[in-house]
Amino acid sequence: MNLKDLFKPLDERNFDVWHIKSLITTGMGVFTDGYDLSSIGIVLTTVLASLGITSKSPSYTLWESLIAGSAFIGAAIGAILFGFLSNKGRKTFYGVDVALMTVGALLQAVVPNALALVLVRGLLGLGVGADYVLSPMIMGEHSNAKDRGKLIAFGFGMMWGFGATTAAAIAFALEVIGVSPDIIWRVVLAAGAIPAVSVIYLRRKIPETPRYLLRIKGDAQEFRKVVKTLAKSDVNVDSSYKDINTFGDYFARFGKIFAAAAILWFLFDIVSYSGILFGPSSIAKSLGINNSAIFQFIIEFAFIVPGGLVAIMTLDKIGRKPMQTMGFIGMFASLLLFSALKAYVPAIGALILYGLSNFFMQAGPGSINASGMLGVELAPTKVRGVVQAITVAAGRIGAALTSFVFPYFFKVYGEGFAVTFLSILALVAAIVTWFFIPETKGKPLEESSKETEVIKV
Repeated sequence: MNLKDLFKPLDERNFDVWHIKSLITTGMGVFTDGYDLSSIGIVLTTVLASLGITSKSPSYTLWESLIAGSAFIGAAIGAILFGFLSNKGRKTFYGVDVALMTVGALLQAVVPNALALVLVRGLLGLGVGADYVLSPMIMGEHSNAKDRGKLIAFGFGMMWGFGATTAAAIAFALEVIGVSPDIIWRVVLAAGAIPAVSVIYLRRKIPETPRYLLRIKGDAQEFRKVVKTLAKSDVNVDSSYKDINTFGDYFARFGKIFAAAAILWFLFDIVSYSGILFGPSSIAKSLGINNSAIFQFIIEFAFIVPGGLVAIMTLDKIGRKPMQTMGFIGMFASLLLFSALKAYVPAIGALILYGLSNFFMQAGPGSINASGMLGVELAPTKVRGVVQAITVAAGRIGAALTSFVFPYFFKVYGEGFAVTFLSILALVAAIVTWFFIPETKGKPLEESSKETEVIKV
């Protein structure tokens, strides 16, 4: 039987209750990712002041970068570790990721100094990195082919933003009722444990993915059982479909595509996390908005949510490649115009230009690249976890890098230079997408990843 035919009942089934369960189970973890990674940007200036680090301190920029970037270093390590472990079972470690995030979030409430916060956020980052590998992979391997784009775009692109905005809402509410700033940042950071712990049980109950069972484990009996549960169909298959290719076989054949996906996430995170980490503080203040939570609300609901809705409506129709290319070009244009025209237009005009970069981001690469869609769809099953780990780690390294580079550029060369630098990176990413990334919309994973071209059974 052809490899694609084995998974046809899964790929051709209609959107059903199992997709909704998968969306909730994975989406709440991503909600937590968004909460944990963006909440620090919302309370960063308060954290530094509370810990006795003022803007006049000689080590201010260093601690600002370390606190903002430590979770990304942890995430890069967590991604690589759990990427390799995922070949021992997708479900095996699903729940460990959010457990790490729960512990890390809670410990932030009791840290005595800046160094302790850096270390605790590194622990939290281990869980975030694991989740970035496991969640999109599990959702992608459970999804049907025609809805996979919108499922991943909503479960990752939109849920991440909702998590970020929830962090802003909590910070704003605590400020309004007069809670001490020294307490606010601890509560905001620790509250990330709530959505994480809420899905540990659900993640332990989700079925193992059929593709893992057949292609990596070679368990035909369990494969048939899961397919019957999910697709109400019986597939007659034996363990001869276990993949006997080596990692080297796949990397030799598709290494350039894997590298392009990793480079794109690296570039994307440099651009996007400059805004996530420092937009609510540095850029907001330059626009006359002194409340970071209000800035987050504006960006999320006026620009990111509309962009995400565009992505959900178009990714499975127009395709990943054109939407990501157009998104990066839109980011390039709006950031460049923001840098060039900010001094000459009213503050509302400058805010719109900056906001448009977030709209285009979410309409394209924020819903494709940053959701892990490329790693899932371009990598064959046996190496999918490792490729996903490499792309996630590349992105987290980019995010960690921008936590040092962007504030340095902003302080030394000015906002215009820093934002122009980001716009150029977005243009480079558009070029890489167009020339090196194949289209994957509507294709079974075995076809989109070209796994059928290297089959040995």
